Amino acid sequence: MADANTCNFPGCDRPVPRSSSPGRPPEYCDLPEHTRWRAWRERQRIQQEAEAEAARAAEGEGGAAPPSPAAPAPPPGAAAAQPAAPVTDARLRADDLLRRFAVQSDQLSATLAAATDAFRTMTDPATAEAQVEAARLDADRRVAGADAARLEAENRRRAAEAERARAEEAAASAVAATGAAERMADTAIAARDAALTDRDAALERARAAAEERDTALAEAREQVRTARAEAERATADADRRTAEALHRAEQAEAARERAEEAGRSAEAECARLRELLSAEQRSLQDAEARLERSEERLSAARSEAEEARARAAAAESEAAAERERAAAELERSRADAERARTLAEEERARSRAELEEQRASAAAAAEEARRAAADRLAAAEDARAQALHRAERAEAQLDDALAELKRLRSRPPRPE
Repeated sequence: MADANTCNFPGCDRPVPRSSSPGRPPEYCDLPEHTRWRAWRERQRIQQEAEAEAARAAEGEGGAAPPSPAAPAPPPGAAAAQPAAPVTDARLRADDLLRRFAVQSDQLSATLAAATDAFRTMTDPATAEAQVEAARLDADRRVAGADAARLEAENRRRAAEAERARAEEAAASAVAATGAAERMADTAIAARDAALTDRDAALERARAAAEERDTALAEAREQVRTARAEAERATADADRRTAEALHRAEQAEAARERAEEAGRSAEAECARLRELLSAEQRSLQDAEARLERSEERLSAARSEAEEARARAAAAESEAAAERERAAAELERSRADAERARTLAEEERARSRAELEEQRASAAAAAEEARRAAADRLAAAEDARAQALHRAERAEAQLDDALAELKRLRSRPPRPE
């Protein structure tokens, strides 16, 4: 048998080029005249020439001229000593051809079985559907991963929006606190103004009371001086006007008592006014202390408002950055999902195309294998028929030769 890497054309030792395409491997070299049909015709021609040569050799040996009378006669066992070479060779060659036919038939059967299994696997819809299903599942997994990334980006965006809402609420609360603090400051300022107004009114009343006291004291002193002058005049004119002086002294004493009473009343009014002034001063101090506390609270509220504004601005910027990151992440996720869908569609289309191509190539290879198998079976049947025919003809020739040999043996020896 020829090597699997050499050409199967009779008498050709050229190497067979390797092929990367699916299907049956090539058996002949790159010469255009070396084909399967021509190789079979060449083998048939060689076989026919060999048979014709064997037949001519057999006819030459069987149809030889009888020995001349002058030639010495062969010995009786000479004919039996010569072997029937063509018949034996033909039988041996027939046996060799039958063995080769059996080996090639087994190889052809094994090759056909392997090709059938390969074609069955290639044309199996379940296998192709399994491959397509695996590709679809892979694409679905990629799409699910992209959807998960998109959902995560959406959750981040929602968290950023919630954080922005909380920051806006904190800013609104800070603004409300600032407004409340400003209203409290306005109320404290109004209270301070009212307290200052009350203090001014109390001071005005105290000044009026002091003026009234001074007027009363001046009137009392004037009355005292007048009384004293009158008393002195009454004393100087005591003798003359004792009764009137005494009466006037009594009136002066009464007036003095009234003046002292008025002075005591004025002193009491001054003390009351001093107490009112002290109370007003204390209330003014309390109002100033409340005002200072309100101003401190206002400063603290303003600081808190500034901090709240700063926090709100920071939260707003962070929310904007997070929103931008979430938007970018969402865009990337959408792009990844779109690419995954595109890849899945391309993979499905490629799988369908490969499946169709594999089906077409499998059908073509199967058809070619069927034709090659049919050709080989036909050639094998022809070779078998020819081998049987040659074997029968060889057996007939062997029978004729044996009969001729028996006839020659049974012929009496010629007398010398």
